[in-house]
Amino acid sequence: MRSFLRTVSAIAILISWTSCPAFALSDAYKENIYNPGQLKPVDSTLKVREGEPAPEFTLPSLSGETFVPAAWTPICSDQWPGYNLAKGLFEAQDAVLLGITVDNLPTLYSWTRQMGNLWFPVLSDFWPHGAVADKFGVLRSDGIAERALFIIDKAGILRYAKVGDINRRPDLEELINAMEKTNSKR
Repeated sequence: MRSFLRTVSAIAILISWTSCPAFALSDAYKENIYNPGQLKPVDSTLKVREGEPAPEFTLPSLSGETFVPAAWTPICSDQWPGYNLAKGLFEAQDAVLLGITVDNLPTLYSWTRQMGNLWFPVLSDFWPHGAVADKFGVLRSDGIAERALFIIDKAGILRYAKVGDINRRPDLEELINAMEKTNSKR
């Protein structure tokens, strides 16, 4: 992961082990979304701290490459396509966005196809189940992961960590501001 980080100013990690405004989705797509109901907003304890090295990890992606909350739920299925609209904001910050879930690759393949093309890699933290989520301290007691955002700089230092209510979409403006702050410290 360290050599990968040197090619960008920051890496924004969406550990959304489980969405964005509802886009024009087909009724068939909407019928495939599992509604888990209201979940406990946060059910984990962070194991990482801003200013410290981020945990090393390697995960497989849908494209077959290996890169250093759950699919098919309303929030993720809404959040991730929204990042397509914000691609330019990430590019302006020279940041790479990684989407990570604790779902397996076949599930991710089907889920991302339903959402349309995503410009960022989608990684599977399925096996050993949730190992990366656990390293960061965002694996929930029920085996899914928190809706969390992390920014790691070129040196592999964690610069931003936000675990939010799993029932709500993270604030994109807050993430962009955190990336700008990270870049201003370079």
